[in-house]
Amino acid sequence: MVASTAAPASSSAAAVAPACRGMAPAGIPTIDMSAPAGRAEMSRQMVEAFAERGFFKAVNHGVPPRASARLDAASAAFFARPAEEKQEAGPPDPLGYGSRSIGSHGDVGELEYLILHTDPEVVARKARAVDRDDPSRFSEAVNEYVQAVRHLACRILDMLGEGLGLRDPASLSRLITTTDGDSLVRINHYPASAAGDGGVKAASSVGFGEHTDPQILSVLRANDVDGLQVLLPDGRGEDAWVQVPADPAAFFINVGDLLQALTNGKLVSIRHRVMASSSKPRLSAIYFAAPALHERISAFPETVTAAAPRRYRPFTWAEYKKTMYTLRLSHNRLDLFAVVGDSGEDKPRI
Repeated sequence: MVASTAAPASSSAAAVAPACRGMAPAGIPTIDMSAPAGRAEMSRQMVEAFAERGFFKAVNHGVPPRASARLDAASAAFFARPAEEKQEAGPPDPLGYGSRSIGSHGDVGELEYLILHTDPEVVARKARAVDRDDPSRFSEAVNEYVQAVRHLACRILDMLGEGLGLRDPASLSRLITTTDGDSLVRINHYPASAAGDGGVKAASSVGFGEHTDPQILSVLRANDVDGLQVLLPDGRGEDAWVQVPADPAAFFINVGDLLQALTNGKLVSIRHRVMASSSKPRLSAIYFAAPALHERISAFPETVTAAAPRRYRPFTWAEYKKTMYTLRLSHNRLDLFAVVGDSGEDKPRI
C-alpha cells in the first residue's frame, strides 16, 4: 500500500532547505510489488506516489538477493583496493572511477564512486581495470544485476503507463530497452574513514549534494546504513529534508527529469541528497534508466490539456545531457527547457 498524503513536491525547490526534521517510516511511500490488491490498484498507487512525492520504496520487488549480493561483494572488493590501483579505472570522463569530485564544476562529496554504462561490452572493457585478477567476475556481477533491475524498471514504467492512461502503456518502457540506450549504473561508496574526530561525522557533512536525477527513472539499493534524504513538503507550506530509513532488502525508485517532462510535470523529479553521517561505510548502487541519445523527449498527448498546457519544449536526451554537463549539481535543469506563458516561447537558455 502507499502511505503518501503530502501535497505535490516542487522540482524548483530552493537550493537551501530546512534541516532534516525527520519523519516516521510510515510517511515514506511503500508499494508491494506483488500487487496484493491487483495490478490496477498498484498502478494507481505508483502514479499517486510519484505525483505527490516523486519516489517510493518497492518491496517484494522480485530482484534476486543473489544478484544484489554479488554486486555488493564485487564493489566492496574494488573499493578496498589501494587508491593508486583504483585510479586505473578512472578518471570519470564521465564514466569510470572518481573520488570526491562530482562533475567538473566544483561539486564535491564525501565518497568514491564507479560509473558504468550498462552495455555488456563496455562493462567488460572497464572490468579489466576494476578486477585485474578475474575481470569476468566483476562484469558478470554487473550484468546480472543490470538485467534484474532493468526488468524491475520496465515493470514499473509499464504500470505507470497504465495508471496514467496512456494509449500505449508500454511506450515508457520501450524508451529504456533499445539496443542503443544510454542507461548507467553508479556505485557509490561512502567510506567510514571520512568520519570526523572520534569516528563521528558532523551532522552537516554532505556525502552527495542536493540534486535531481536527469534520466527517466532511478532504481536505488543500499546497505543498512542511513544517509538518503529527500526534499518533501512538510505540511506547513515549506520543504524539509526527510530521512529515508535504510532497508537493504528494498529498492527506492524515483522520478527523473525526463519522466517529469514526458508526463508534462504530473510526475515529479524529486530532489535528494546523501548525508555521510555514520561511522559505518555506506555502499549503494543506482540504475539510471535512460533512452537513446537521439530520443526526442516530448510530453505524451494524454498529459497535455487545456487545463494543463505543455510545460516543456521538446528536446533530445543528447541535448539535455549536454546542458547538464555545463551546470552545477543542484541546478534546476528542467527550468531551462520550460515553455513560457501562452505564447509558447521558450525560456532563454544558458
